Formats: sequence, structure tokens, C-alpha cells
Amino acid sequence: MHSLLPLPFFHVWSYLQTQPLMGLTATVCAWELACLIDIKAGHKPITNPTVLSITMLACALLITHTPYSAYFNGAQYVHFLLGPATVALAIPMYANWGSIKRHFVAIFISLTTGSIIAATSAMLIARALGAPHDVLVSLGPKSVTTPIAMAVAQNLGGQPPLTAVFVMITGIFGTVVCTGVLRLARVRDWRAQGLAAGTAAHGLATARMILLNETAGAYGGVAIGLNGIITSIALPLLVQVFGF
Repeated sequence: MHSLLPLPFFHVWSYLQTQPLMGLTATVCAWELACLIDIKAGHKPITNPTVLSITMLACALLITHTPYSAYFNGAQYVHFLLGPATVALAIPMYANWGSIKRHFVAIFISLTTGSIIAATSAMLIARALGAPHDVLVSLGPKSVTTPIAMAVAQNLGGQPPLTAVFVMITGIFGTVVCTGVLRLARVRDWRAQGLAAGTAAHGLATARMILLNETAGAYGGVAIGLNGIITSIALPLLVQVFGF
């Protein structure tokens, strides 16, 4: 890679590789480019900015042989903003609080059902394919936001790093297919769309929904919080009932 660069650019690249600025700049540039592609494509599911930016960054690190640790020295500053961004979901939730309270019973029943089905179906399929116990319990909380999912998996004897991978794959896949699946199912209510996205694919799908509609983002935020609580309570019971 270095041999392909003109000498001035080689010196600039060599400097950036040793500085936190490299990871931060790469992350911001990849995100802006991904957003531009998404806008030009008309917000198609396959041009989701999150998926595109992750793909671009991964390819860039592989092509330039840049260690992830070197990249994360700068990307950690963006990573820190994940917490405030999650908390910021309270703003659309507050704006829709009246609607959420009126439909809370329906929300709770549907979300509980979705949480249990998401965890149980994944573990049953994995067991049928011969996966060991630690993989099963690592897969169970795949639809929950990462910190809760990793804690639940660890308490059940799973592998938290593996759970983090499952959570990321679930979020990316759900983000890409959620709008198409909901359209095919003729689900047009933004409240139902947001709740389904947040339950099935946590924050990544909710971030996509909030770009499309604030109400959908609000219900997605509700789903993220309640799904974490319900899964952390229900998953240990499911493991005992089904003998995972």
C-alpha cells in the first residue's frame, strides 16, 4: 500500500497511522460519504449509512494493514458518543409519551412475545445444528443492546465477545431488511414499525427508523429499553425450561 503512494502522501499517511487523528478522521469521513450515498440512492435499505460506513472502514483497515487498536485510538472519541446518543432517544420518547402511555399494555404484550420468540427461536435452531451450550446462551440475547446482552450471556456461561458479534450481525441484518419486511407485511403504522425494529434489531435499526420518522424512533427507543429488561429476566428461565 505504501509503495503506491507518492512520497508526500506517504509521509502524511505514516504520520496519521501513529496518531488518534487517523481513526477519528476515517470514521467521520466514512460516515459522511455513506450518508451522501444513502441520500443519492433515496434511502434504500441496502444503502444504510451504518452498514456502508462499517464496510468502508473494515475494507480500509484491511487494505492498509492498519491494526484495529491503532484505529480505535481515535475512533474511541466517537465511540464515547454512543452513550449520549442513546440517552438522546429520550427526546422523541418524551414527545410521544402520551401515545406510549395509552398503548402501553399492547406495547408490553407484543414486545414480551417478540423478545421471547427472538431468543428461543435462535437458540433452538442453533441447538438443532449442533451448537454447544456456550454458543447457545451467547446467541440468546442477540436482539438486545450490547452491554446488556454481554452481561446476560456471561451470567449464563456464555462468551461475551461472541455475544457482541451476534448483536452486531443482528443489528446490521435487521437494519438492512426491516423496512422491506415491514413493507411486505403491509405494516404502515410508524409506531408498530419502530417497535418491531427496536425489538428485533436494537439500536441500529432504531437509528434507521428515527431518520425516517420521529414517532418510529420513539417507539424503537421504548423497545430497546424494555427488551433489555424482559430478555434479562426471561432468558435464564428459557435456558432452564428448554435445557439449553
